Amino acid sequence: MTVRSVRRRNNLGLQSVAELVRDVRREVGLSQAALAAAIGTKQSVVSRWEAGADTPRVDTLVRILRACGYEADLALRRHDDVDRAQIREQLAMSPRDRLRSVENVSRMKAVAQRA
Repeated sequence: MTVRSVRRRNNLGLQSVAELVRDVRREVGLSQAALAAAIGTKQSVVSRWEAGADTPRVDTLVRILRACGYEADLALRRHDDVDRAQIREQLAMSPRDRLRSVENVSRMKAVAQRA
């Protein structure tokens, strides 16, 4: 396994659906026709997906990934304003540091309420 393939595997979720379909198919050495046969569709449909002219349904995308040896771990969630870096910092704190942080926030809140 090459560094490039490892990097690509780790970043599959950052690709467009067209790139994802093309890259996983190529990774396992399937032709468009072979992938189409494996998932019960036509080669022209796979070609349209890879060109970005059409997009497979989510259940079809799961079948594509399985046919190429991947397990689909799809996470659909709303975007929010949570700063993931702050969450990581909080989780990395020791219990004592976390308590000090909460105490500081409580003091600042009390000062702000008095003002």
